[in-house]
Amino acid sequence: MKPDTGIAEVEVSAYQIPTAVTESDGTAEWRSNGLVVVELAAADKKGLGYTYTDPGAARLVRDVLSEAVRGIHPFDTAAVHGAMVRAVRNQGRGGTVAMAMSAVDLACWDLKAKFLDVPLAKLVGMVRPRVAAYASGGFTSMSERELVSQLSGWVEKGFRAVKMKVGREPQRDLERVAAARKAIGPGVELLVDASGAYQRKQALAFAERFAEQGVTWFEEPVVRTDVSGLRLLRDRAPAGMEIAGGEFGYEPADFRRFLEAQALDVLQADLTRCGGITGFLRNAGQIESYDLPMSCQWAPALHVALGCAVSAVRHVEWFIDHVIIEQELFDGAPKPEKGELKPDPLEPGLGLSFKRGEAAQYRIRL
Repeated sequence: MKPDTGIAEVEVSAYQIPTAVTESDGTAEWRSNGLVVVELAAADKKGLGYTYTDPGAARLVRDVLSEAVRGIHPFDTAAVHGAMVRAVRNQGRGGTVAMAMSAVDLACWDLKAKFLDVPLAKLVGMVRPRVAAYASGGFTSMSERELVSQLSGWVEKGFRAVKMKVGREPQRDLERVAAARKAIGPGVELLVDASGAYQRKQALAFAERFAEQGVTWFEEPVVRTDVSGLRLLRDRAPAGMEIAGGEFGYEPADFRRFLEAQALDVLQADLTRCGGITGFLRNAGQIESYDLPMSCQWAPALHVALGCAVSAVRHVEWFIDHVIIEQELFDGAPKPEKGELKPDPLEPGLGLSFKRGEAAQYRIRL
């Protein structure tokens, strides 16, 4: 059924979900994850979108974006996206603002797909029925025993690639990576993420040592704004090791900077940051024009559809923190089968529904 009117209501709520223990990577430490949920209503349908960020994004949706998108036809996703870009001119388009926009854009695409009664993957157009996933966690806050237990457990569940964090205590990194390799065995791909913790030459030295343990992916070896440093690593890293980054790209110019500098082997994109479905597809177009592969970062329940719809996507991150949240708070969240994810072929839109009752205990007053 096609709606006769535009977006009538914009609902937003924010949540803070604690982690079981304090977690850390190479440069950050956290005890909880923020979740901002947006719902758009038109006629008798509601579209769902969300992002993992500070509650400030929810206030921006309520105070700025809701008025900008209200009244626009939900089929006109490009118009919704453009209206938001214009509305945030003075606030700036990156960071928390981009994440707020992403949640609204996601909700609009979900709403459009529900009116058409098709899964989002079918609406965009699938190139594959399922997409590979890699299991991700391995926080620097973990003991070596906890690390090897987590990674080997994922291998037992069928994942053929796993990712761990490095960089917080460089003196321990080689030992931890060696332990991880021993735990997962020789046939599983090992990815490391420094979260920008190393200096250039330090990262280059670690790249050579990590390669000895069969590491094939080195993510954000230096701070993401050091584009020339990333280019140095890409040029001089050992053969068979890819330099990855881009997860903090918020708008097309961020991705263009990496592409023009030829700074990365693999571009990571996160639709909860880079403008939702609209932003992700636009950035994918840029990346594909350079014949480079993509990887979907965070939020596996949201990325599974685009992982199956975008040719350049190699895999989706099965990030443990978000897996826990999505399995607890959303009906319809996908579950991996032999290290792969596939969208629900029957449910329209994202195929997700928000469990408000379970989420109520984490809700934050705006």
